[in-house]
Amino acid sequence: MRLCLLVFPFALLAQDTTGAGSLAGTVVEEGSNTPMKARVCVAGPNRCADAGADGAFRLPDLRSGIYVIEIASDGRSPLKREGIEVRAGLEARVEVLLPRLESQRQEVTVTESVFIAPEEIKSSGFLVTRQEVSKSAGSLQDVSRYIQTLPGVAIGSSDFRNDIIVRGGSPLENLYIIDNIEIPNINAFANFASAGGTVSLLDSELIQDVTFLTGGYPAPYINRTSSVLQVAQREGDREKFHGRATVGFAGGGTILEGPIKKGKGSWVVSARRSFLDFFTDDVGFGGVPILYTFNAKALYDLTPRDRVWAVSVSGTDNIRLGAREEVRADDEEVNNLDIRYDGWRTANGFNWQRLLGNSAVGLLGITHSDAKVGSQVKDLVRNGPRPPGVPLDRILVRAPIIYSDDSREGETTLKYDLTAQTSMLSKMQAGGSYKIFNVRYNTQSPLGTLSPFTTMRDINPFDLRRNFRAYQGSAYSQFTRGLTRRLNVTLGGRIDNYNYLSASRFSPRAGVSFRITDKLSWRASYGQYFQQPFFLFLSAFPQNRGLIPFRADHYVTGLTYVATPTFRITLEAYAKRYKDYPVSTQFPQLSLANVGDTFSVRDILFPMTSAGRGRVKGVELFAEKKFTNKWFGQANLAWLRSRQAGLDAVLRPSVYDYPRIANFVGGYRLNAKWEFSSRVSYLAGRPFTPFRDDVSRQQSRGIFDLTRVNAERLPDYLRVDIRADRTFTVRDRPLLVFIGVQNAFNRRNVAGIGWNRATNSLQQGEQLGLFPLIGMDWRF
Repeated sequence: MRLCLLVFPFALLAQDTTGAGSLAGTVVEEGSNTPMKARVCVAGPNRCADAGADGAFRLPDLRSGIYVIEIASDGRSPLKREGIEVRAGLEARVEVLLPRLESQRQEVTVTESVFIAPEEIKSSGFLVTRQEVSKSAGSLQDVSRYIQTLPGVAIGSSDFRNDIIVRGGSPLENLYIIDNIEIPNINAFANFASAGGTVSLLDSELIQDVTFLTGGYPAPYINRTSSVLQVAQREGDREKFHGRATVGFAGGGTILEGPIKKGKGSWVVSARRSFLDFFTDDVGFGGVPILYTFNAKALYDLTPRDRVWAVSVSGTDNIRLGAREEVRADDEEVNNLDIRYDGWRTANGFNWQRLLGNSAVGLLGITHSDAKVGSQVKDLVRNGPRPPGVPLDRILVRAPIIYSDDSREGETTLKYDLTAQTSMLSKMQAGGSYKIFNVRYNTQSPLGTLSPFTTMRDINPFDLRRNFRAYQGSAYSQFTRGLTRRLNVTLGGRIDNYNYLSASRFSPRAGVSFRITDKLSWRASYGQYFQQPFFLFLSAFPQNRGLIPFRADHYVTGLTYVATPTFRITLEAYAKRYKDYPVSTQFPQLSLANVGDTFSVRDILFPMTSAGRGRVKGVELFAEKKFTNKWFGQANLAWLRSRQAGLDAVLRPSVYDYPRIANFVGGYRLNAKWEFSSRVSYLAGRPFTPFRDDVSRQQSRGIFDLTRVNAERLPDYLRVDIRADRTFTVRDRPLLVFIGVQNAFNRRNVAGIGWNRATNSLQQGEQLGLFPLIGMDWRF
């Protein structure tokens, strides 16, 4: 007898904050599909589960890894098979097909399903794999850029940024978790008042799985009001040392990995550097970015029940952009400035996972993240147009400094998560965390800003020089229980104390799923979510200390249809209600909910109060085909309506109100050497506020028409990306070479409508034009 394993490529979507996985399924007789009683065991931890009269079994709280399973049934010899994979935070549902006793072919088939719904994640959850991020056209090996293709997610104001706009919310509202480390920002060229950047610090080749939650997520997650992006990085090779060299959009680098102490653990490191500065000193905006990144993970099994791992994600970057030596007719407003930026950020964590008996697992984590930003902005046309014939160096010496920053933020977290299987509550989760923030601000805007909301010049100057420490404690509990074979509920809540704001908030969470048929299920979830405004917003002006955590209530319901183990269709409707959002006290129409996807920090720092409200609602249709032998693809349509109100309480279209969003991503493997992928992204026009032409010309700068805030829309956005991969063999090792084109039809998508002070006229900003790509990946 032998055990035959037929698997589909991915485990099903689930989530567990202790980093453990599970194996569940049913045992049936092949041919008749009659449920069979059996004993299913996992070697190593020596864990077993009995399949009863209904054939169902479940082995919870397994560490990630490759296991040997043994299946024994009455009248049959036990069968063993290697190669059963369990992944961190994922539950694999399988069907075990036992052959008839009289069958000549005495082997067991184990099939793994992909899209069976998890217990505690009831709605709005997506699983993304490393292959999808690293090989899809348009993603640029950046997890955030791939996420932009999922239902209800949109790009921000520029193709050059990787902000995530989720269901009409601000990019400031997203939570990032890497191997149990909460990271304020996973991107390079970022500042303390944003959550996006230009490119991710994460090497996509180190990604194991990405879980993305866009609404109604349960209690274990610390509060963010739009989404959770959780990345599990893969282990290194436990058998042998090897490496690979890579070249791509993010630069060139090397990945090395190998075993620790005869396979009891492993390590993997990645180091990359951008290389555009080797070829040019200006990529079109007056400079060229320089970026170094370092990722590492080491894992070790102390005992069969104890596992520890350490993770590091770091990067350092600098850029100069803006003014050029020669003034051009197509210069944009940014070319009227001289912007110098340098920074670094690092996040490091240590985790200890322990299996507690046969029905519980605990995870202790200690993490520290630190970031420093230095920048200086000079305004070359503040006192009039640039004089012709004067060298740029002389102009820069005379230009006033309008913004400078030399600041640092650090965050240390101690957290513990527990998951236990109990007879009364089925699955119980509980935990807590304590955060210490160390902040040092040295930020100045000595001349204030030229706000387009008023004809008054130089408003809101500030000189922020302050060091302080703040704390945040939290705790949560949650249980998930199947009330019947078809009905499952999740109930929980969390409490967070915001020391800096002298505020505490309780957040209830609830979810329900009902299996209508074996393929069709109904799901719904609800949750309250609170978020503290970023420390830079709280510190810039004295009155901002009076801000309170803003709130978003999520309501989600929908249907999931699993047509085959690799193909599913979902239809979801949702609503979000915002309350206590920070809004401007000077300009009644301005809400912080309408800013965030920008490099211009000084333009989004202003006196605020917690009086904003908002309403978002939408419908999303999603179809996904996971990769099997030849092709994969996903397509989605979203309709949404996003409204935000400032101090005047008038609900207007937010700047992230994209009424229609459509995406398609697909790939096809022609043979072992050739693969092709494509991406199509469409967004209905983004709202914008028109300028008052006469007043703007008098002021020599843009002045908004405040009677028409976000009353007009940009043209619709459409972009097509393509990519081709070719695999060669060099010294008996695979060499992957890929070529691609972003915006293959060179469509002139509009980024925004601005006012160019140098020409004293309206100017249309453009998105990325046709942009060729080439890269390689060689394993050695």
